[in-house]
Amino acid sequence: MKDIIKIDSINSIHKAIGLPSPAHPLISAISTRELKQKLQVSAGKYSFDLYIISLKEIGTGAFQYGRKSYDYQDSSLVFTAPGQVMQFEEDSNQRIQDGEGWDIFFHPDFIRHSSLAHTISDYTFFEYENNEALHVSDKEKKILLDFVTNIANEIDQNIDKHTQELIIINLESILKYSKRFYDRQFYTRSTYNKDYLIKFEKFLKHYFASNQLVEHGLPTVQQCGEALHLSGYYLSDLLKVETGKTTKEHVLLFMVEEAKTKLLNSNSSVSEIAYDFGFEYPQHFSKVFKSKTGFSPSEYRNLN
Repeated sequence: MKDIIKIDSINSIHKAIGLPSPAHPLISAISTRELKQKLQVSAGKYSFDLYIISLKEIGTGAFQYGRKSYDYQDSSLVFTAPGQVMQFEEDSNQRIQDGEGWDIFFHPDFIRHSSLAHTISDYTFFEYENNEALHVSDKEKKILLDFVTNIANEIDQNIDKHTQELIIINLESILKYSKRFYDRQFYTRSTYNKDYLIKFEKFLKHYFASNQLVEHGLPTVQQCGEALHLSGYYLSDLLKVETGKTTKEHVLLFMVEEAKTKLLNSNSSVSEIAYDFGFEYPQHFSKVFKSKTGFSPSEYRNLN
């Protein structure tokens, strides 16, 4: 088994794909046509200490990523956060095609002293799986390309005190529009997403009826996602669009409803019920229950 190749700088990614030294040490914007002319990357797994935004057209094949037959048939946008692993395929060099695809690589240090450093975690699609890519229409692709072109032009000019600010403005625009386009994708898949809502409800019922609840506590967002073969972040964003509530909120509300039943139909103490739901400290259970109902468990039991 080949070792994972670590890419920790813009210079190292340029070397890996056979491009000249970057014009900027912390960010690079590369077109698909440029990749086609220069790509020399070896097949294998690569770990990146960089943020990556990639627009890939059908058949480009530079990275492994999934798509669904009912999605837009133009391009797929893939987001990668530092520390994630991507895989180049054996025939990547032969499969790069002409098109309007592009890649933006930027080191976390590039945004470290900007407001984006504090808000980039809000763009949860950086944590999605590759098969949860954003499929963009031709119109959406053109909107994004304008910002990419602005970034590339800033990189190619002489770096001055305005360069970083202007690049970050365009980066943030790409992310904000991508968030909008993802919301569009969730809405257009609404019928398909209903299946996930049903599966999620079944998972919660099964989990709460099993020993896992007592042994491991409430299911995590990641566990919920894995049960539905999705990333936790994608499931949470899907639920937020469909229901207005995140995965965590759904889990807590489900727990509260189960707790109500136990409070009214058993003689178990509040502490015993808290332990049954995997809470180490009954006070924490009571706090969660009151935040969702307006009553403490004891007050709720006495109301009925």
